[in-house]
Amino acid sequence: MMLDPFIRADEVLDQKWDSRALELELEHGNGGLLGLVSRVGSAGPFRTLSPWELEDPGGHRTLNASGYSALPFGDGYPPLLEFVRSYLEKNRQIGLPQQSVTPWRAALETNLIRLLAQFAPSHADSRVFFSNSGTEAVEGAIKFAKAARPRAKHLIHFSKAYHGKTLLSLSLTPNPSLQRGFEPWLIPTVTLPFGDLEQFKSTLKKLGPDNVVCVLLEPIQGEAGVVIPPPGFLRGVGELCGKYGIPSIADEIQSGLGRTGHWFESLAQGWEPDIICLAKPLGGGLTAVGATLMRDAIFKKLLGKTNDVKRHSNTFGGNSLAMAIGLKSLEILREQNLPERSQRLGKVGLERLLNMKERHPELLAEVRGAGLLLAMVFRPVVGTKWLPIGGQIVGELTGLLAQRAFYQGGVQLNFTLNVAKALRVTPAMNMPEELFEELLLKLEHTVERTKTAGRLLTGTSRAELLSLGEYVLKNG
Repeated sequence: MMLDPFIRADEVLDQKWDSRALELELEHGNGGLLGLVSRVGSAGPFRTLSPWELEDPGGHRTLNASGYSALPFGDGYPPLLEFVRSYLEKNRQIGLPQQSVTPWRAALETNLIRLLAQFAPSHADSRVFFSNSGTEAVEGAIKFAKAARPRAKHLIHFSKAYHGKTLLSLSLTPNPSLQRGFEPWLIPTVTLPFGDLEQFKSTLKKLGPDNVVCVLLEPIQGEAGVVIPPPGFLRGVGELCGKYGIPSIADEIQSGLGRTGHWFESLAQGWEPDIICLAKPLGGGLTAVGATLMRDAIFKKLLGKTNDVKRHSNTFGGNSLAMAIGLKSLEILREQNLPERSQRLGKVGLERLLNMKERHPELLAEVRGAGLLLAMVFRPVVGTKWLPIGGQIVGELTGLLAQRAFYQGGVQLNFTLNVAKALRVTPAMNMPEELFEELLLKLEHTVERTKTAGRLLTGTSRAELLSLGEYVLKNG
């Protein structure tokens, strides 16, 4: 009798495949990424000890400050899990209501717009389009803006931005290592220096405001290493867009819904966008939810007429389970007042990071933060004059070895896609204060132990460096 070659779901649930997960992922999945992190010992698979604590197969415990801002409550937060169990037992609404009403979608649409209207009353009649990720929310925003200005040609965006990796979003993510080989773009793009209002003004004049489809930017650039614009920049951009009738789009996928200490970072900085993209925290760490909020007039330019109602749609966006989780996640954010908590804990965290930088400037070049969106930027582990490799590779090696050092010190951190030598610190907004204090102590101990960027390199064994170098040369 032939053995069944397929892996059963209950076997995975019973952890029977944990020991072979890395082997199978390397063979059939994104082996490039996982092969890299496996060589610094942080590939997992991980199990949760609590929503905020992880354990690897060797029993090494870490506090989770990773998740790319998509874990507002940590991993597997009990009140959210309890709600999902109740939903699965009690819900009788259909799962994919593509062409029918559902109270789950209606409730989340209503709550998002009511929340937005509390801070921006002009959005009281705005509308929501749901999708399944942040990049979809951005792509939808551009499509709605283009429908509102069909004769315009240019998309304005900003240096070091990150808006996603699907093709249109990628065209607005000016990172050569990500964009390489995918040009020419479907719509002409104009990249401007982030924070330079005078350059923005002169570019509008040069292009002609009527030729600009929209202006897209992050209120705080997360993937650039938590870059905060100068005071007045966002307000100025918004005012110029309003003056000329150009839709302004806020990518709040990382900054929105409390992470930076505000419900909407754009509004906190004095900018009232026409379109807002949300995603990460809406999924509660359990599922994927993207949302594009926009003014009614813009929405109706794409989906306002009877013969236009199918010009933009997707199969799974707005599905009942995702809407239910999004609704409950927003409820937890509100009832626990997590934006205020992020602001309070973030001030403590940033102060401690600044003290670390002051004590060890040969390791930390810069630290930045807004709420619980924090970043450390490291000195390069070696000067490029000493090795026949470019600055990009040195930056990536720096980030990888820094991530390894903090992992060994008991903290999971995120790589930063647009600045390789930066790591982000994004703990759950509801992490208990005693664990948050432990997190800061572990960061401090690792910095004290490392002291200089060069020690990231010399503190790595020869065997590990050879393994890492061999893998990079083989797969680079």
